[in-house]
Amino acid sequence: MSAENPQELNQAGFAAEEPFEFPQERVILAELSAEPLTPARAEAEVWAERAGAVVGFSGIVRNHDQGQSVQRLSYTAHPSAAEAIAQVAVDVAARFPTVRVWVAHRVGDLAIGDHALVAAVASAHRAEAFQACAELVEQTKEQVPIWKEQFFADGSKEWVGL
Repeated sequence: MSAENPQELNQAGFAAEEPFEFPQERVILAELSAEPLTPARAEAEVWAERAGAVVGFSGIVRNHDQGQSVQRLSYTAHPSAAEAIAQVAVDVAARFPTVRVWVAHRVGDLAIGDHALVAAVASAHRAEAFQACAELVEQTKEQVPIWKEQFFADGSKEWVGL
């Protein structure tokens, strides 16, 4: 929209003549990654001109769990995990018809401070963006078959999510 060619937009930021976008078209990224994740990339890629809000989440590897000192983690994904994370993203986009969705989960070895899960949702309004991002994170954790192996400072280890 320019000053020379003003266009009336609805509350979600869509012009009347804009084509309908199917949920899968509003999923910008949904993947498993062996490479480092950055919230800045998620935010930049999910944003669009009609988005007045981008809400992000970063699940970061911490140095403790249940009173034990954690040294590192390793994430293992079931072969169906890539399909599952894509389905979660489409389902969230379907429930929130004006949001754009970005989600990625790491696999492999991670150090303290690494991003394990990064999610971002863009929307015209903050309430919808917050709600959709929260659902995206929760559904990813519940439905995507990824298991975490924690390695503790005392030499012990445990699997989480089995």
